[in-house]
Order: sequence, then C-alpha cells, then structure tokens
Amino acid sequence: MRPAPAPIKAILYDLDGTLVDHFGAIHRAIAYAQQQLGLPISSYEKVRATVGGSIEVTMARLTSPELAPQAIPYYLDFLQKIMFEDLHPLPGAAWLMENLHQRGYRQGVLTNKQGTFARAITRHLGWDKWLDHIVGTYDTPGRKPAREFTLFAVNKLAAAPGETLLIGDSTFDIESAINAGLQSQVVATGSHTRDQLLAHQPAPDAVFDNLHELGAATFGLKR
Repeated sequence: MRPAPAPIKAILYDLDGTLVDHFGAIHRAIAYAQQQLGLPISSYEKVRATVGGSIEVTMARLTSPELAPQAIPYYLDFLQKIMFEDLHPLPGAAWLMENLHQRGYRQGVLTNKQGTFARAITRHLGWDKWLDHIVGTYDTPGRKPAREFTLFAVNKLAAAPGETLLIGDSTFDIESAINAGLQSQVVATGSHTRDQLLAHQPAPDAVFDNLHELGAATFGLKR
C-alpha cells in the first residue's frame, strides 16, 4: 500500500499532448525531413504514437539511428517556420493553469520539446503569465525520463520533489515522476491511450480522460 502523498505545492506540466495538440505541425516537419533525405513519409498516426521521448528518439524510430542526425536539422528548421500553425490548446489547459495560479501554486513546464520552442509557444498562447519556468531539451543535459533533468525543473520551482505533481500524457512522464520522486497524474489526450497509461508499471497516481477531469478530482475546481 502506498503512503499518503504529501500536499501538492508545485505542478510541472508536459507540453505536447498534455497542454497543446501540436501533432499536425510536428508531423509536417518530420515529413519534410524525411522528404529531404528521400525516405518514405510516416503517417500522422505513426508520428503521433511515436512522439514523446525527444526528437532524437522519435526521429531515430521514424528514420534510423544512423539517419536521424541528418534529419533533425531539417526538422528543426521547418518546425521553427510553422511553429504556430496547427497549434491547438487542449481543453482545460488554460482553465487549469489560471485557477491554480490564482490559488498560489508554483507552475512550470517540463518537456522534451526544445526549450526555445516551448517558451515561444507558451508566450504565443499567453500562458507565460501563469508559468514560473519552462524547461525543455537543450536547456540542460538530458531529457525525460532522466532523474537529473526532472529535478532541474523541480529546483527551478523551488519545490521539494515529493510536493511536486507532474502532469503528462505518456509513459515517459510517468517514468520521469517515478525516477525523481514526484507525484504523477496523466491524461489520455496525447500519444498514449487510457488503457496504455493504466497498464504501465509502476503505475501513475491517477489517470484521467482530460484536464477538466483532473482539475475537478485533484483540486476540486469547478468549470
């Protein structure tokens, strides 16, 4: 039996699949990179199911470990040009962050998307007023689910790991929380289905269909 979790004082959110749907732009950028190398184009469905472990991991799976280093610069260049296209805030994202900001929670983003891109997206959506820090890849060595990467973001929020909740949409997020001693809750709005999230071992603290469900159950928020 798990011990009762400590009161939550800080929240770290994943970005893609948790706060935003950016899969359309990501698919277009990956397709562009594959096209430049004369490779078959991956379907949208395959890209969506593969995203999560960083572009290095994703591109290696969609091209090959040998070709990924050649494909990534094409991907990054194209995504930067279309970053705000096919960018859709997920239902409940702004509602949850605004309400928790009003309640005094420290909030941040921890993502395997490049940190510069993540900060540009949150500024574009006007979410930076609720977020204290946004940490992504290339901001510091490592990526999710590495313990050091997660703790770097926790320290930015001046929080203790056990009092920090990581909200994500994938098994990478669950493992990140477990590796660093955070609480974890996940939503089935991104790259993993509810059944996949429920089946993961060790299990997250809770699985929800969306952020509205999470906000109501965990924080008692009303829409």
